[in-house]
Amino acid sequence: MTFTSPLFLLALVPVAALAVAYMVLRRRRTRYAVRFATLPMLDRVAPVRPRWRRHLATALVLLALAAFATAAAGPQMRLRVPYEQATVIVALDVSGSMEAQDVPPDRLTAAKAAAVEFVRDLPETVQVGAVAFAGDATLVAPVTDDRALVENAIGSLEADGATAIGEAVFTAAGEVLRQAAASAPADPAGGTPGDTTRGATGGATGGDPADDVGAVPADPIPARLVLLSDGFNTAGRSPADSVRAALEAQMPVSTIAYGTPGGVIGNGVRTQSAPADADSLRRLAEETGGHFYSAESGAELDQVYEDIGSSIGWRTETTLVTTPLILLGLGLAVVATALSLRWFSRLV
Repeated sequence: MTFTSPLFLLALVPVAALAVAYMVLRRRRTRYAVRFATLPMLDRVAPVRPRWRRHLATALVLLALAAFATAAAGPQMRLRVPYEQATVIVALDVSGSMEAQDVPPDRLTAAKAAAVEFVRDLPETVQVGAVAFAGDATLVAPVTDDRALVENAIGSLEADGATAIGEAVFTAAGEVLRQAAASAPADPAGGTPGDTTRGATGGATGGDPADDVGAVPADPIPARLVLLSDGFNTAGRSPADSVRAALEAQMPVSTIAYGTPGGVIGNGVRTQSAPADADSLRRLAEETGGHFYSAESGAELDQVYEDIGSSIGWRTETTLVTTPLILLGLGLAVVATALSLRWFSRLV
């Protein structure tokens, strides 16, 4: 907790002084009573009452004063709140290596289940899309509020083909920019800022990677790509080429290297090793401002998605907590007064 006017915390000093004075007076009063009266007489004159009652009302009043003094200093805290609007795109590798069974029942089935749960748990203010990539990348679910549409699209994916990690990033960047352009106010000259017609199509067209993305508006919707792959880039543009597209779309890419080092695919007679290219995925995440993860089991993948979900769609902002402290002080004062009237027939 920080304070906008920390000097006002000095108001806590007289509150502390009152607490000390109360303790001193209570002790003096006890000594005086014992000195000038016998114990049997005290028992008859002052019947025994629960001792905590005598101090509770005073303690509540002192706490109320402390709350008021702290509120005067302008306390503020950093709180985690959801974005009013954000975009998350889930990209899943559906290459042939995703049929490997080192993650039971197989990599793709476990990955789809984890991705669906991830989408389901995102804040309601987050719009979600889905990209599938093998030999090329396809936007299987555009960015939408309809979670069921995205979940069904992920659940229907099947493994086949090569691995085009770079193309997945280009396709996601194009979708982010298309959404940003659609939500931007119309250009008085007759156009729409951030036109991204080419970027939304994706595809391995070659040329300058920047050709597939347009200009991002000044205040874009916060976006993040979560990309899972279990292999090396074998088709389309490379992950390194796609970094520029992600940066221009202001879209950090969090990557997940999926599967065990010993994972293989094949028919039992002829098999092929299918490890993930962790180094390329790590560089892609670092250069775009995302985070790199690895998962070798279904449980680990669930944990990775949970970790990503705890940060995506949320922001940390500094918020004044003066009003809650004032309300707390008022509440404590009211309770103290009510208890004192009930037990001792006096205000305090």
